[in-house]
Amino acid sequence: MGRMKQSKLFTKTRKDAPKDEVSKNAQLLLRAGYVHKEMAGVYSYLPLGFKVLKNIEAIVRDEMNMLGGQEGILSSLQDPDIWKKTGRWDGEADEVWLKTKLANDSELGLAFSHEEPWARVLSEHVSSYRDLPLYTYHFAPKFRNELRAKSGLMRGREFLMKDLYSFTKNEDDLNTFYEDVRVAYENIFRRVGIGNNTYFTYSSGGIFSKWSHEFQCVSDAGEDTIYIDTEKRIAINKEIYTDEVIQETGLEKDRLIEAKAIEVGNIFKLGTKYAEALGLTYKDEEGNENPVVMGSYGIGIGRLLGTVAEILSDEKGIVWPESIAPFKYHLVELSGGDEAVKERADALYQQMVERGIEVLYDDRDAHAGEKFADSDLMGIPYRIVVGKNSVGGVLEVVRRSTGETLSMSYDEVLGS
Repeated sequence: MGRMKQSKLFTKTRKDAPKDEVSKNAQLLLRAGYVHKEMAGVYSYLPLGFKVLKNIEAIVRDEMNMLGGQEGILSSLQDPDIWKKTGRWDGEADEVWLKTKLANDSELGLAFSHEEPWARVLSEHVSSYRDLPLYTYHFAPKFRNELRAKSGLMRGREFLMKDLYSFTKNEDDLNTFYEDVRVAYENIFRRVGIGNNTYFTYSSGGIFSKWSHEFQCVSDAGEDTIYIDTEKRIAINKEIYTDEVIQETGLEKDRLIEAKAIEVGNIFKLGTKYAEALGLTYKDEEGNENPVVMGSYGIGIGRLLGTVAEILSDEKGIVWPESIAPFKYHLVELSGGDEAVKERADALYQQMVERGIEVLYDDRDAHAGEKFADSDLMGIPYRIVVGKNSVGGVLEVVRRSTGETLSMSYDEVLGS
């Protein structure tokens, strides 16, 4: 869908979001025709939203591949047996499980995470130190019995997640890769347009390690509270905020700034818990059997899309960065019934299509005010206006992020 006539686009903009939708990101995405709300915490992606989702996915995939990650996809239907071995079928994790039964009364889980399934797969393919390290990832649906489904796409009951898992011989190898992932994640958040707002954040490590780390994007819509060192671009989650933590992280208390934030990614050192429970071992150079050391690294793709819409928007609508926008250009025809103007706009659209330029063409029979309002709401980076004043070889191009008007030649547009 690198090009599209707006008159053929089946999604339509709407003046108001559903009354029960309180989050800014979902209100904008619903009104602009990017998503459809199925129920609380469950959204379907319409063609425009799907395109943005795939653009984000492509950036994440690029960074994961550069780390040496190998992509597959594991089932969302979960075998209780492997989860019972790690103690996560019942107990504390039971709060988030969505479970179902087959006709023969056997129970299945709908995946809320994939540590156990990946560990079981690897146990059939790893036997020697020569097989390691391995880094596997997938983009897969996750299902969680979310009690607070009031934040639009940022907290859902069904969502698409990229989870990467590392399998290494020892803690040193894990630590090295962990730092590489940190850099890759910072690249991802920069490339999707929220790098300046996002901070590497210390959080609880749970039972696996002293710390885990989150990537928190500052926003009034955030559910977490963090304390930020803006110079070092490091933060501490309120959940672990004490003098001991500040001392150990090397930060200074009287420069730390409190802020609300949205968690857009997390990385965990898992140790050997899953490997030991599921028989994932390797023989070292001396022939000794050792459990594989694991790490887990997640990014919710829909959550990230929702965060961008929440952060990069104004009173008129969404302001997509060029890197993930559904189209680069929004070509708006304002012929007012003038056939010569209509022909010029049609011809420009055809030339853009032939050159593979990403363009949405507003060819609808509608007033200028309606077209401009829809264009601002949809948030495509550049709006080209072809009207009665568009004469000669100059086009009026409006940059959505700043509102500035650029004068560009046809060659400049067609060469972009």
